[in-house]
Amino acid sequence: MTLQLHCFGESGNSYKAAIALELSGLDWEPVFVDFFGGQARSPEFQSLNVMGEAPALVDGDFTLTQSGAIQDYVVKKSGKLGGKDATENREILRWILWDNHKLSSVAGMTRFLIHFLPKDKQPAGVIPFMQGRLKAAYATLNTHLEGRDWIVGDKLTIADLSCCGYLYYPEAFGFDRTAWPHIDAWLTRISNTPGWKHPYDLMPGSPADRA
Repeated sequence: MTLQLHCFGESGNSYKAAIALELSGLDWEPVFVDFFGGQARSPEFQSLNVMGEAPALVDGDFTLTQSGAIQDYVVKKSGKLGGKDATENREILRWILWDNHKLSSVAGMTRFLIHFLPKDKQPAGVIPFMQGRLKAAYATLNTHLEGRDWIVGDKLTIADLSCCGYLYYPEAFGFDRTAWPHIDAWLTRISNTPGWKHPYDLMPGSPADRA
């Protein structure tokens, strides 16, 4: 049965789930969520995901939300993109939790404030504060990646696919990959992985579609 991922291309959290599905080899298809049109707040969508967020994964009668949980489900179902043992899997979980709290949540909000709000509604004082927090997160990740190819172990895992979730988007929000050489090299390794796709190529929905 084909898995369905309810998602949209502008969502970095959707991308985490979509790229894990794509690289796992599982049979899946994207289902567009018109987030900016208010679909996620509709009763129909909230019957699928009461949290009113994308992504949401549907596998037959089973539905799962939250990108980290979906990534873990993909690992269990495919046998790919996980750690080699319990110690590595715990370390993968540690980095996914760090990413969700320190990196992706801040990057997603900062990008949204800069690019998806009208200029007159942007909280100018908040944006540089958030960018300062992002710099601290980039420094943590850049230092960790020094002398290693992947975040955990010796191969690509969902720890990498979680932490890279917002870092391929072209909209500037305070991330210049050339300023962080170990992150830059790591992003190149991920994008050189057979089957990798950019978020706007992997899922429907981009700023150009709404222009």
